Amino acid sequence: MSTAGSNQLRRNSLGLIAVTFMVISAAAPLTGVAGAMPLAFMLGNGAGIPATFIFVTLVMLAFSAGYVAMSRHVTNAGAFYAYAARGLGGRSAGAVALVALVAYNAMQFGLIGLLGGIASGVFSELGLVLPWWGWSLIAVVLVAILGYRQVDLSAKVLVVAVALEYLIVLIVDFTILGKGGDHGLALNVFDPAAMFSGSLTAAILFCLGSFIGFEATTIYAEEARDPEKTIPRATYLSVLMIGIFFVFTTWLMIVGIGADKLVPTIQGYGDPSALFFDLAGRYVGGPIPTIAGILLVSSLFAALSAFHNYIARYSYVAGREGLLPAAFGRTHADHQSPHIGSVVQTIGALIVLAIFAGLGLDPVLNMFTWISQVGTLGVLGMMTVTSLSVIVFFRNKQAGAPALSTVVLPALSGVIMAALFVYIFLHFGDLTGTTGGALGVILPALIPAAAVVGYGLSLRLERADPARFARMGENQA
Repeated sequence: MSTAGSNQLRRNSLGLIAVTFMVISAAAPLTGVAGAMPLAFMLGNGAGIPATFIFVTLVMLAFSAGYVAMSRHVTNAGAFYAYAARGLGGRSAGAVALVALVAYNAMQFGLIGLLGGIASGVFSELGLVLPWWGWSLIAVVLVAILGYRQVDLSAKVLVVAVALEYLIVLIVDFTILGKGGDHGLALNVFDPAAMFSGSLTAAILFCLGSFIGFEATTIYAEEARDPEKTIPRATYLSVLMIGIFFVFTTWLMIVGIGADKLVPTIQGYGDPSALFFDLAGRYVGGPIPTIAGILLVSSLFAALSAFHNYIARYSYVAGREGLLPAAFGRTHADHQSPHIGSVVQTIGALIVLAIFAGLGLDPVLNMFTWISQVGTLGVLGMMTVTSLSVIVFFRNKQAGAPALSTVVLPALSGVIMAALFVYIFLHFGDLTGTTGGALGVILPALIPAAAVVGYGLSLRLERADPARFARMGENQA
């Protein structure tokens, strides 16, 4: 039976599977396979992508070591915010809280455009014709309903959606495996030489993007059953499921086309995302390509719902702890959901959707490409700060903790995350097609600007209520 007091999230409502699938839904497996991977092959290192995924998975596991170690001491829906508060203090936590809100909103807004663009194409072939913004509007409304209500309702929807995503991709994978691919099941794509061909940096960025969202296991710490065990297990399980899935799938996508024909084939498509559907039609056929298209839309919907939940909970924590107005820190009387943050996020999504639709901008090339990279930049920055927070926390408050998981691996992952953050910040225009324009400067600047605003809000709280400031990031379960 769930218990919760006034203005608390619903306790004991999420088990290991629910938390894991809610996190994986943000990583959107089918969206990664059909949307991001063709671009990774074409713009990155081609047949070196599977080896790159192995490397990135190891980096994520290195980050997770410190993240999990600290999760046993920190139970707070603020996740990165709470880690920064407990490790580096309230001022750093305030900066992280505002960066989180900007970053996850950016991911949400970008995905709204991507969903609308893909849904208009998929459903028009089935005779359901709406402008892209019509499909986006429907998704925003449905996500708002789920986010306003109980988190376990969202979890049930996401578990089904993500399970179907995996199923359709694995059907194509195993069919390619069973038929031996284009000309044999070559393993030379795992050769380090393949990894260092082409643009390794671009490949790493695309692969890293496939993991964005796994870090959110701790966001559900206050709602999880037995969080000291559930959250660490869900974190490692999420990383391994995402990593193994993409290593296996990208290898078979290469095998299905042929490593020597991979990049030229993708370049020949009008839309790079046609690669997966081409493979589905070639090796499986029947209704599978159509089903995959529908599931791609549901994949994006699942990601939208996941990021909506993240944003609502960060808003709730920021309100509860004094950074945002107190109304954000109240939960719904019946659903015990962070409904104020949910409603505000929905209003923001509707405003951004109206702007892009009203200006006649492209939902994928503009709305998705421009805005979603802001989210990637923000998450990398937060992961860098979190790695440092872990090191400081254990040095100051948990003497005797294993150095490997609390110093060595966090330091290693932190340096890599920081390097990627700097690269994206300096080359943002190249990555988004905004080179030479004001957007190439303004959009990445939103992240440091958010950090400055958050830092200022924490200073205000420190002066107005020092006792409350000192309690920032404290355990809530």
